[in-house]
Amino acid sequence: MTDLAVKKLEAEFPEGTYDKYAAIMKRGVLEALTGFCEQDAEFAQAVFQGGSFEDCMKAVAKSCGTGISDMEAYRRAVQFYFPGADIKFHMTVNLCASVEAPEEPAEKSNPMLLDLTEFL
Repeated sequence: MTDLAVKKLEAEFPEGTYDKYAAIMKRGVLEALTGFCEQDAEFAQAVFQGGSFEDCMKAVAKSCGTGISDMEAYRRAVQFYFPGADIKFHMTVNLCASVEAPEEPAEKSNPMLLDLTEFL
């Protein structure tokens, strides 16, 4: 279901007619909704069965004045597809990020293969 929801969003993304506010927010909202679909299959189903991405963006941009925060835009998008749902957001500050060495990717280790006949 997740793949279907993501494909639906991606297909509808370029097709809509967006006002200037929705046009600015649509890429970020698409990325957030894609991530939410990957996190929760029930939400993905709601997106797949729900309204169009264009209508979602109209709901997000409605009464936004001169602008809204990204978090509020994502919240409105989630609530368009799943009324009553909300989002959680967590940020931390790293004061030493500029002097820390970048993390190296974990080395891939070869899996250990066991021959069960050796235990007989």
